[in-house]
Amino acid sequence: MSIWKLDYVGKKPKLKNPILIEGLPGIGNVGKVAVDFLIDELKAKKIMNITSHTFPHSVFVNEDNLVELPVIELFHVKIKNQDILFLAGDVQPIDEVSSYEFCEELLELLASYNTKELITLGGIGLNDIPKTPKVYCTGNSKQMIKKFKTKSVNDKLYGVVGPIVGVSGLLLGLASKKKINAISFLAETYGHPMYLGIKGAREILKVLDANLSLKIKLDRLDSEIKSIEKEILKRTDELSNVSKTTALKKLKGKLGQDVSYIG
Repeated sequence: MSIWKLDYVGKKPKLKNPILIEGLPGIGNVGKVAVDFLIDELKAKKIMNITSHTFPHSVFVNEDNLVELPVIELFHVKIKNQDILFLAGDVQPIDEVSSYEFCEELLELLASYNTKELITLGGIGLNDIPKTPKVYCTGNSKQMIKKFKTKSVNDKLYGVVGPIVGVSGLLLGLASKKKINAISFLAETYGHPMYLGIKGAREILKVLDANLSLKIKLDRLDSEIKSIEKEILKRTDELSNVSKTTALKKLKGKLGQDVSYIG
């Protein structure tokens, strides 16, 4: 019996070779900010809720003063006959086993839709706030990197960061088993746990727009910074002791060294 519950919202969609873009919480919440913005800007439709007992044992209190269980959501939009899926949420699995199980479950789903490409997003934690965040990329195939790399993206990531921890990293590593090409875009951000890497997210959005012709209006991101910051910082603070800190301590304990990137 699977520990993951995948529930479609409404009718199961018919998708053709969709591309997945993942943006779950991590350093600076760079990936989360980027994906949440894309979902809103492109008016993507939620097609699935993913829940599990392996999520943090907590609930959120929403704006209506009601509680919500932690959930990861899958959204869909079609742009120029290309189906695009967005993986979003306020949490990600907090231990190694559940992270592997979640990624394998997700990749099974993607394989059923004949997905050939996936993109993960994240942040690289620095000791200081970067004035103009650099974007790096890595992946599971040189072909994928060549296809998606732009002039503004640095593909020389070796030695820049430590291990890529969590869903953002494992999807890259496991995707090849399903014959899915995968790439990750990582933007520099301040490594403080309460810092919101909106500038880094903006740089990643530029790269995605150039590759996928999303035609997004990034000036809207600036105007929405306050509302985004308020909500994400609230959720990050609520979960910091349960998820991110726990995962980081486990990793540091095993590796015995500093970790510059997680999730």
